[in-house]
Amino acid sequence: MSKIHISTRINGDEVEYLCEPSETLLDVLRDRLNLTGAKEGCGTGDCGACSVMLDGRLVCSCLVLGAEVEGSAIETVEGVGTLDALHPVQRHILEHAALQCGICTPGIVVAAKALLEKNADPSESEIRYWLAGNLCRCTGYDKIIRAVQAAAAEMRGAQI
Repeated sequence: MSKIHISTRINGDEVEYLCEPSETLLDVLRDRLNLTGAKEGCGTGDCGACSVMLDGRLVCSCLVLGAEVEGSAIETVEGVGTLDALHPVQRHILEHAALQCGICTPGIVVAAKALLEKNADPSESEIRYWLAGNLCRCTGYDKIIRAVQAAAAEMRGAQI
């Protein structure tokens, strides 16, 4: 089969690439575009390590074909913050020691940011529900939940 030409927007930048029809968005991001933040944890959409935003929806990039995103807007963990200006979710995950091996962290960051854009003051159960698709095998979830709560408070301007 011949490769497919795709034009899309990733982290605010216009991007073009060629991909095989059966290539996943995760593989395109990692292997063709060198955006290695999203991780392959399961390859079946069960762990959330490869979570990205696609046209405003949280998706597992291992379940989306690279050829399906023509004209779409994609946000990966690389678009969330910078080394000089971490997003509050990133900073609080670090401050709360809410990570260990780092495989799940990019997906959790993308998912938590998406939650806080929709709900500035989520309850603990809402955070747990929203992040239920992101599995972490190293840390307990309590530190992750506390980090998201602290980021939400900071983003709202509340006292932490």
